[in-house]
Amino acid sequence: MGLEGDRAPDFTLPSTAGDEVALSDRLEDGPAVVVINRGHWCSFCAEQLQTFSEVSYDLWFNDSVDILPVVTDPLSRVTEMRDRYDLEIQLYADPDGEVANQYSGTEETSHGLTGISGVYVVDEEGIVRFEQVAAHPADRLYGNWVRYFIRNDYEDPFGE
Repeated sequence: MGLEGDRAPDFTLPSTAGDEVALSDRLEDGPAVVVINRGHWCSFCAEQLQTFSEVSYDLWFNDSVDILPVVTDPLSRVTEMRDRYDLEIQLYADPDGEVANQYSGTEETSHGLTGISGVYVVDEEGIVRFEQVAAHPADRLYGNWVRYFIRNDYEDPFGE
């Protein structure tokens, strides 16, 4: 698929905070990180989200970056996931996989329709500056790397 260098698809989804959030509204204040997750049942997703939760306040306070985790489950399941893992970030419900399809895609699994895991760093102009789509369910990018990437002017912080 490949979105890097292109305009990020806009979306509006219900949040575990009880409101609806649009990517375009979040970009008015600064960059955003869209994290596509497989579902509430995915332990790799939970681990990844915990790393983004740990850096979210620092990114928001110091760099005006919003973290937007999209989970292909109904809002009740997504809220349950947030609470179970004590996440300090809100999650966004994409039960039909419409947003996931615009980013990394979806697939049918034994859990039903799931998103293919992906991380997208979107600059304040709405351009995808980085994309990582998981090659397999355990292939994940963590919050600290994204924080370093943004603070290194959208360049690989390790020079690779």
